[in-house]
Amino acid sequence: MHLLIEGLPGHEPGFVSGHDLSRAVSTSDQGASAPEAEDPKLREHCGVVAIHGHPDASRQAYLALYALQHRGQESAGIATADGTHLSNIKGMGLVSEIFTDDVLARLKGNMAIGHTRYSTTGDSALLNAQPIRVESTKGLIAIAHNGNLVNLGNLRVHLERKGAFFQTTSDSEIIVQLIAHSHATTLVDAIADSLRQVEGAFSIVMMTRDRIFAARDPHGFRPLSMGRIHNPDGPDTIVFASETCAFDLLRAKYERDVLPGELVMVTEDGVTSRQYAPPNQTSCIFEHVYFARPDSKIYGRWVQESREQMGRQLARESHVDADLVVPVPDSGVTAAIGYAAESGIPFRFGLIRNHYVGRTFIEPEQRVRDFGVKLKLNPVRNLLEGRRIILIDDSIIRGTTSRKIVRMVRQAGATEVHMRISCPPTISPCFYGVDTPRQSELIAANKTIEEIRRFVEADSLAYLSLEGLQKACDGGEGNRFCVACYTGDYPTQWIDVEDILPAAAAL
Repeated sequence: MHLLIEGLPGHEPGFVSGHDLSRAVSTSDQGASAPEAEDPKLREHCGVVAIHGHPDASRQAYLALYALQHRGQESAGIATADGTHLSNIKGMGLVSEIFTDDVLARLKGNMAIGHTRYSTTGDSALLNAQPIRVESTKGLIAIAHNGNLVNLGNLRVHLERKGAFFQTTSDSEIIVQLIAHSHATTLVDAIADSLRQVEGAFSIVMMTRDRIFAARDPHGFRPLSMGRIHNPDGPDTIVFASETCAFDLLRAKYERDVLPGELVMVTEDGVTSRQYAPPNQTSCIFEHVYFARPDSKIYGRWVQESREQMGRQLARESHVDADLVVPVPDSGVTAAIGYAAESGIPFRFGLIRNHYVGRTFIEPEQRVRDFGVKLKLNPVRNLLEGRRIILIDDSIIRGTTSRKIVRMVRQAGATEVHMRISCPPTISPCFYGVDTPRQSELIAANKTIEEIRRFVEADSLAYLSLEGLQKACDGGEGNRFCVACYTGDYPTQWIDVEDILPAAAAL
């Protein structure tokens, strides 16, 4: 395991092999590479946390990141500050693999920010792991960012012409460079000035040697919540996290969401806030469909409630006679519970997921058909054999995995397989921090529903309507959602990142 260490007292900045920081013993983490998945789920790219006012801030950040591991599994990092030093350790891999007791013990301070990542822009190199720590004219700053900027190419060229030097290819560093080059006289004004210049999705946490900042873009694309740990013997601990499920491990009480266009600052004097830009909420609805954990409250609404209502609405819109409702685990479980409750058809776990499939495994020499799916899912034959099955899943992206699952259920003896999807057809890519294939690779953008049904080999196929999805996610909270992946109607102007970067590099 290789770690990147910055600002740790007594250690030179740079890469260290192994978890023993004092001896820097090299260890090998190479293994057989896993075959590339043919049809991966849409993936959220980041989870962020921030802790202010806790004597063991690094461990609190670790626990919060552990709860957010589902939001990114490529790399993770924690930065801490104690009023004098700002230290940062990050590595490739899972949170629990990187942050052993030995590593956490070296991250001193009562403030911390953390990040777990799956890359959007910038490759997966360790240098692009976050938090990113930058020494600037405004002082030492660490930043962790969830989302994706859509005007980063123009901003990067503009900053480089002004003399900016970029340490990474991550778009997150753009914000720090804008802060450094701002003409504002105070740090908080410089942050607000920089956030007004970027466009796209960002929920960010930042830290200096003595302050924590948290902000969301004016559209509120990505979630960010604020909580509090009550300390009877002193000032309360203020925490921020991408999802409220992280608060449960910390025994923190959810207070509110950071508002779209809001910048929050936490110091030893307390919490202050300013609206740096007018809010124009279009929050990502796919957080409720798939990304967030069902035990999180996102945009003020419990995800569990939304997903169960999706299943109920799906049953109302596209009921079919069958013997069992079976979810595709884990993403289809809550919607399947709702579908079964509304339809009166029994719910059963007819597919069992292997939760212990690592990132590295050896494929059999003799190729097994649909090996990747069979490694992760296994049918319960005695439940499926001789029965009509309704399969519930949250989405179909390319269709190849859905076809393999339908085949698996048929081979287990099901007489009929009906697929029901708890969201509308995905017809457009996302440019706001979600790993979506290009439109040419999205099956619903290129085939009719009947053509998709034939491709996945189901007896019938139905999606939840867009109106049904919006109704399911509306509990009276007054949210407005981005549904561009279902309509192609984007709430901002966008330029494809892959089209920007080569042009920017050529200038």
